[in-house]
Amino acid sequence: MAPQRRAATKAAEGNGAAERRNRSSTKKDRAPWEVQRLWQRPWLRTAGLGAGVVLTALLLWSSLGAEDGVSEVLARRGEVVAGRFIEVPCSEDYDSHRRFEGCTPRKCGRGVTDVVITREEAEQIRSIAEKGLSLGGSDGGASILDLHSGALSVGKHFVNLYRYFGDKIQNIFSEEDFQLYREVRQKVQLTIAEAFGISASSLHLTKPTFFSRINSTEARTAHDEYWHAHVDKVTYGSFDYTSLLYLSDYLEDFGGGRFVFMEEGANKTVEPRAGRVSFFTSGSENLHRVEKVHWGTRYAITIAFSCNPDHGIEDPAFP
Repeated sequence: MAPQRRAATKAAEGNGAAERRNRSSTKKDRAPWEVQRLWQRPWLRTAGLGAGVVLTALLLWSSLGAEDGVSEVLARRGEVVAGRFIEVPCSEDYDSHRRFEGCTPRKCGRGVTDVVITREEAEQIRSIAEKGLSLGGSDGGASILDLHSGALSVGKHFVNLYRYFGDKIQNIFSEEDFQLYREVRQKVQLTIAEAFGISASSLHLTKPTFFSRINSTEARTAHDEYWHAHVDKVTYGSFDYTSLLYLSDYLEDFGGGRFVFMEEGANKTVEPRAGRVSFFTSGSENLHRVEKVHWGTRYAITIAFSCNPDHGIEDPAFP
């Protein structure tokens, strides 16, 4: 702002006015010293520094909370959600694919529940992921384990763990691991069928269904760049219903890594919690992304279903 020019002082001025101005000038000159002297008092300086730290923390929290314009949390990590469902208008993505009456989405939306898979089951499922991923892992921040196809991230590539490790796999996994995997898949399938009012038998497990392990390591290949917004029905034509089972806890096991449904002006987010199932129709009505993981390790399993039996895959079998 440009400095303002003061008007010339009137020649005729009473002694009282001049005296008041002099006192005012003295107070202005003394003010900086008084402030400095107050700041030198230890208790006030400590309080001021503390307030600064709190303000900085609040600004940082506000910045992180506002990432990607997130304005509403559909499910917080600290709450137990018995069942929450939000219906949204279906996109036209399904029109370009063969429709299956009684299964292809006509009712679209997204849901969250914490009462289908127990935290104990989530811990056991996570141990399967940890055992499998201990055989490899990406050089970047995102590693994949697919028990159906055998795909495993190793360095910058993928290998078929069943062929690559052969009989050693029997020393890594157990029949009980695969049985639990099937039981969890069935529970998730029933949950989706009930939420959308369709028959569970009309849903077919489809590929890719896989474990993911994400940390803050810098991406090395395009496969590591998990944070881009996408539509599952566009990316994987076979997907009609997508679900994620979280196997670790937001802000306890990792920071960042929230799941974000992207909507104009008002994104919605799900905070991962071990045992939490998030599910949704796979079209453009549920454009989404995952925030970058800032610290720790995020485990989850993506379980996808198709209405087309030609796209179905079998549950993995113990080798």
